Amino acid sequence: MMEPNQSAGQSVYQLAMGAEFGRLQPELQDYFSLAAANNDGGAQVGIGTGVFDVAGCPRRILRPLLRLASLDLSLFPEYGRDVPFRIENRPGTNSQARPFLTAVRTLQFGGITRIMEDTTWWEDAGDAGTRGGRLVDSLGRSGLIRTGLRCGAGDDGRMRLVSRGTALAAGRLGVPLPRLLDAAAFTEQWWDPAAGLFRIRTKVLQRQFGTVLEYDGAFEYRLEPAAPTPPPRSG
Repeated sequence: MMEPNQSAGQSVYQLAMGAEFGRLQPELQDYFSLAAANNDGGAQVGIGTGVFDVAGCPRRILRPLLRLASLDLSLFPEYGRDVPFRIENRPGTNSQARPFLTAVRTLQFGGITRIMEDTTWWEDAGDAGTRGGRLVDSLGRSGLIRTGLRCGAGDDGRMRLVSRGTALAAGRLGVPLPRLLDAAAFTEQWWDPAAGLFRIRTKVLQRQFGTVLEYDGAFEYRLEPAAPTPPPRSG
C-alpha cells in the first residue's frame, strides 16, 4: 500500500507510470505532471485552447442516446469539423491525500455548447486490493460511469492511454457492464515542435457500432493560479 505522503506532489500519471514517465517528450512531462501540491505551494489549473479538426459521434443512430448522456456532461451527440474547444485540468487530493485530476472540456458546435467532464484518480492496493494500484476514470459530473485507465510512453515519446472495462459506480465498487455493451477509448497525445502545439487524437470504439465518439485536433496550453478543487464524490 502506498502511504499518502508518498504520493504528495506527484500527478496521477506519474504514480501510474513510475520511471516510464521520463520517456515522454519533455513537453508532455510538463503537461501530465500537474498535481495539487506544487513546489511553490500554490494551486494551479491547466488551460488549453484549440480546434478539433473533427469531433463528435459519427453514428446517427446513437445520437439520441448520447443526447441523454450530455445531461450528465459525459458525452455529446453533435458531430462537426473545425470545432473550437477549451480544456481545464484541475488537480486535487482526496481525503487520503491521494491525487486526482478533473478535466472539463468545452466544445462549440456553432450555437451549441457542449461540456464533457471526467475525473481520474489513483487507486492503490490499499484502496481496492489491486496489485500495484491502478488509474480509475469516472465520466460525467455524477461519476456514474467508470473505467480502468492504462497509460504508457511510445517509442516516439508520445503518451498513449487506453480505457477499458466500463462499470457503473456503486460506492467504492463498480458493477461491470456486459461485454456486449462495453466500449474502449484510445487516446494518443504528443507535442508538435513544428507547430508549437499539443496534438491529441481519441477514438471510442464499441463492439456493435464501431466508432462511437472521436476527436482529433491541436491546442495551446498554459498554467494559471487556481483555487483548490474539492475532492470528487467518486474519489
